[in-house]
Amino acid sequence: MTKINYFYFLSIFLTSTLCYDLDDIKTKTNPTTQSNAVLELIQRIIPDRAEDFIVEVNPNLMLNGKELFHIESVTSDKIKISGTTGVVAATGFNYYLKYYLNSHVSWEISQLNVPKVFPKINLTNTLNDKLRYYQNVCTTSYSFVWWNWKNWEKHIDWMAMNSFNLVLAFNGQEAIWKRIYEKLNLTRSEIDDQFTGPAFLSWERMGNIKKWGGPLSQEFHQNSLTLQKQIITRMRNLGIIPILPAFSGYVPKAIKRIYPSINITSMKWNQFNEDYQASLLDPFDHHFQEIGDLYMYEMIKEFGTDHVYSADTFNEIIPPTTNLDYIKRAGEAVYEAMIYTDPKAIWVMQNWLFVNAFLYWTPNRAKALLTSIPIGKMIVLDLQSEQYPQYDRFQSYFGQPFIWCMLHNFGGTLGMFGSPQIINQKSFDARRKNGSTMVGTGLTPEGIFQNYVIYELMAEMAFRQNPVDLNLWFKNYAVRRYGKFNEDATQSWMLLLSSVYNFQGLQRVRGKYTMNISPSTRITINYWYNPCDVYQAWNNLLKASDDFKDNPGYKHDLVDLTRQVIQLIGDNMYKEIIFVYKRKDTESFNNSISTFLTLFDDLDDILATNENFLLGSWINAAKNASNSYNESKLFEFNARNQITLWGPNGEIKDYASKQWSGMVKDYFKPRWNYFLTAMLKALETKTPFDQNGVRAKIFKEIEQPFSFDTKSYPEIPFGNTVEVAKRIYNKWWSQINC
Repeated sequence: MTKINYFYFLSIFLTSTLCYDLDDIKTKTNPTTQSNAVLELIQRIIPDRAEDFIVEVNPNLMLNGKELFHIESVTSDKIKISGTTGVVAATGFNYYLKYYLNSHVSWEISQLNVPKVFPKINLTNTLNDKLRYYQNVCTTSYSFVWWNWKNWEKHIDWMAMNSFNLVLAFNGQEAIWKRIYEKLNLTRSEIDDQFTGPAFLSWERMGNIKKWGGPLSQEFHQNSLTLQKQIITRMRNLGIIPILPAFSGYVPKAIKRIYPSINITSMKWNQFNEDYQASLLDPFDHHFQEIGDLYMYEMIKEFGTDHVYSADTFNEIIPPTTNLDYIKRAGEAVYEAMIYTDPKAIWVMQNWLFVNAFLYWTPNRAKALLTSIPIGKMIVLDLQSEQYPQYDRFQSYFGQPFIWCMLHNFGGTLGMFGSPQIINQKSFDARRKNGSTMVGTGLTPEGIFQNYVIYELMAEMAFRQNPVDLNLWFKNYAVRRYGKFNEDATQSWMLLLSSVYNFQGLQRVRGKYTMNISPSTRITINYWYNPCDVYQAWNNLLKASDDFKDNPGYKHDLVDLTRQVIQLIGDNMYKEIIFVYKRKDTESFNNSISTFLTLFDDLDDILATNENFLLGSWINAAKNASNSYNESKLFEFNARNQITLWGPNGEIKDYASKQWSGMVKDYFKPRWNYFLTAMLKALETKTPFDQNGVRAKIFKEIEQPFSFDTKSYPEIPFGNTVEVAKRIYNKWWSQINC
């Protein structure tokens, strides 16, 4: 019996005796190290009061088999937090901050005006599930790509404080693959032909593309290794289980030179041409295990392991055949490549393939993949449970445990959106369903830094025993975020809850506003809410400015809500533009487009007042991540291309566009100005409007040059948020028909 088969059948035996209790998914870090890590976290969050906390981590601290945190006042000025793990203790600390100290820690801002005397407390809270998962494979490119250790340290603190104990750790894998490719005698140019640039690595890792935006330097690889070790060390110290990347079957095309008989297939994705198509190794080919073992051994030697690995072979990729034996073998091959090196391996797989290729993945085909490995040795991420859950369709994944996840965001786009009514109920329903194999909850956004309120609510589903009163929860959220109660601010959030945060449909509408998508005369505008509620919410939030004009959370939200309002006005003006164009009313058309274009200036002005809405922050972070002049230019190209064309020819144009100051005035506005000017000329000359020809010229004269431009943008905000918002309000409010 081969080593692979020995471990495979041993895994089946162990699984049959253990079911899927997932005992191997646990921290190996001793309680003292975890306690100290949480104390250091508290020191970073509230340094002036950190000495007032005592932290104890006790792995035996359980209630009915569930992890818990206990918070109690032990002296007149000391708070003791006990938790099953460091993550659970950090979650207890955040609970005390939020619900006893009226404080708030989010991605962008914190409000930590804690009282001098801490409130008394004696509280125990259990967590619902063993696992709380965080990240989407795409988040590493859309949000984390340019991060240094300072960024990661802050974010890992946030992860722990929000209970996440199972988290992707994907940095450094290209350095490992480079070693493997060199051992296989691939040349430097052949290796360069494989790796994408940093902004596109998520899709190279999943086998969607290769090469675009590359190559990667040796300095980049070394920095990634160093950063990965910092990340996983901190995660492990806090009791977080890092999920490392496994081998999913994709190899450089040049591997054919080394192994002429190797069976690989070029896989097409999103109209990328052959130069950028990845190569999938046939799972029946014996080289699959050989290469997989080389990689797993090298990776574990470098990073250690917690026995949990991520692999996505068919992410937005249709398998080359419908043959069930092939599909089953694809799953077996990925798993065998893991257990050859780590017999305790557990495979974490995103379910996005089932959502994206719904018609291909019939129950029989899905079952062939899902049951190709022992039950309990795969954890399925039901990636978009709030909108497209698949656990019912596949009978709780035919016995494999799954995690109920909220995806919410695509491409890191901006736009107020959320489904609190669904996540507040359906996550409980899925857990309680007869025969459910649900083992956790998770957050899986493609990009962060938007709609934080929805993510905070979803994170609380980890410890909430029943659905919350959403009205009360949103009111308390506003108080925590701004530091005190204000009636106008509260009413603003109530209106947002009943409008933008009341999505319960299936439309794919996130971030799609007229002003920031490619110009066309055929744009469809759909709302799931009454825009008048958003306008009134804006009006109410502005009224709260006397109380909150210096509050970071308030200023951020005022920018975001003003952005939302301007884009709603833009949508309405677009409808008017198309209406008068069809009437061939040249004078009205000219007046309408002039007014419409001023909206871009107003939008750029309000965005410029806050550091979280600046193009310069994104571009400068990319440049600062580089190691040389040439690499700086390459990374800037990566940063610009991802948020605009997303590919050499706009293969996924506008998918990850951002309403950022600089982007609005130098990209969105010039596109619309060019397009509308051409429409006006067609009206004036009474000639047909060549829409396709104009769009092609926009690509050549505006969109493509933007990727290669090197214009500098500020990363320091300019202007007073409240004053600019009031100016915009005074300009447009009378024209809002509500």
